[in-house]
Amino acid sequence: MSFFTDKEVVVTLKMDGENTTIYNDYYHARSLDSNNHPSRNYVKAMASEKIYSNLPSGWRVCGENLFAKHSIHYKDLKSYFYAFSIWNEKNICLDWDSTLEWFSLLGLDSVDVIYRGIYNQKEIDYLFNKYSNSHEGYVVRLVSEIPYDDFKISFAKYVRANHVQANSEHWMHSQMYKNRLIGESFLMDDRGDLTWP
Repeated sequence: MSFFTDKEVVVTLKMDGENTTIYNDYYHARSLDSNNHPSRNYVKAMASEKIYSNLPSGWRVCGENLFAKHSIHYKDLKSYFYAFSIWNEKNICLDWDSTLEWFSLLGLDSVDVIYRGIYNQKEIDYLFNKYSNSHEGYVVRLVSEIPYDDFKISFAKYVRANHVQANSEHWMHSQMYKNRLIGESFLMDDRGDLTWP
């Protein structure tokens, strides 16, 4: 964490979803060769509607696909895709202010910011403790633009203790439960979960 000392950072909530990358003509989950899954249909449709024709060639948007419940069941999402970075054709992650501007232009929701300022771990921990039971963790990144080669020292992720239970079945191989948007109401199963329609 010493790389962040005396630098301006932004700290966002780490959402419990599937890391997804969207280009101007293609999208994938986690890796380029990811298989199809019903939870990815929403992002595929959203990318076609909002991103493909509006993102410059060679650019990509990265974000969290939150359609399906993983370990945390969200019941108050603004959308099923929360964006967290945009990379240009030079493989540079845009600075945070430009990132937010692009999110607005593309009609994308951003991950929630809990801190912005000169790096201060005590303040970040204090602010995150308000969310620790309802989110996976947090991400620290430099506010400035970040070349790909500097990614490993310019971003840091904290995941709360016991977030993933060792004996739990992976979400992709179990019954899929849908997360909920703000204001949505659904029929619940006997556990209070939303089942796949």
